[in-house]
Amino acid sequence: MTSGGVSAEPGCGRVRSVLEQVHTVGRVEDLGDTLRFSWPGVYFEGRFRGTGVGVVLDCAAADYDIQIDGATAATLVTPGATTYWISGLRDGEHAVRVVKRNDTPGETSAFGGFVAAPGGVVLDRPAPRDRQIEFIGDSITVGYGNVPHTGACDPEQVKRNTNSDVSHGALTARRLGADYQINGFSGFGLVRNVAGICPGLTYRTYYDRALLNVDGDVWQNPGTWRPHIVVVNLGSNDFTDLAPGESWTPDGLAAAYRAAYDEFLRTLRTRYGPSTSLVAVGFDRNAEHVRRVVDARNDAGDSGVHYWSLDLSGLDLLGCDGHTSARDDRLIADRLAPFLRSLPTGW
Repeated sequence: MTSGGVSAEPGCGRVRSVLEQVHTVGRVEDLGDTLRFSWPGVYFEGRFRGTGVGVVLDCAAADYDIQIDGATAATLVTPGATTYWISGLRDGEHAVRVVKRNDTPGETSAFGGFVAAPGGVVLDRPAPRDRQIEFIGDSITVGYGNVPHTGACDPEQVKRNTNSDVSHGALTARRLGADYQINGFSGFGLVRNVAGICPGLTYRTYYDRALLNVDGDVWQNPGTWRPHIVVVNLGSNDFTDLAPGESWTPDGLAAAYRAAYDEFLRTLRTRYGPSTSLVAVGFDRNAEHVRRVVDARNDAGDSGVHYWSLDLSGLDLLGCDGHTSARDDRLIADRLAPFLRSLPTGW
């Protein structure tokens, strides 16, 4: 990685770690001078004084947006090992934000912090937001191919036209003034995956990880991630058409899905405690099964599990491969944000 990923405290020689100069709630592995990560939508926010800032990255797989004072200043496509400079700014204090646009579960990315331009300084990190939301799901949660485009959606086009920063989850969180995680994995379900791919592996195989391509990895929650709301949207892939050779029966698949969903919600409840609202999203073929699971959890005494139907009315589904578009994501956020605001969180 290009050097310069950490900075000295103003007026002294102590070198700060990356986490001391940036705010993030993403699932990261902290190596001191480097943060490693895998999930889509991971973001890093900082502050600096001066006319420019360098962003230290080491990633040949994913794309990134660099935002200065709330506006996108650059989009980096698989930047590799680099310090990318944003220069020529008004001399003064600025906010900088770097966000991973797409999902690259087979790769590990690295962020080495911010570097001030000559004459400037990296300032103390921004304060965390008071609210936290975790979004759990598949390609719809990722924002798969949601950026307007023309032509076929081959794998490279999907990567270039996926932007988790304008997914419905990211938009909803910003409307509610919340920090968020986008823990989405395209193509994977609770008990089976789209077209029967990767038998024996499911979303649950990867959920606990920070680094998705590292077998057995477990994210070490620093204790600061305590989401008030967790939104679960899993099942679209479970109920895609069966592939030749798959042994599922419709009834057997439905029963296994409901059992896995119930177990997953129990795991989330144990992890985050009784004050976290769990929102189970009904969508397409999984809707009735999700509703039944929610009813069962409520009947068992967990009133903090809520059902929400993802309404397809008015959506154009012009994202890659029939997925939601960025316009659709805005419409979904318009509907989801008021529902989340209505939950007993005090928001």
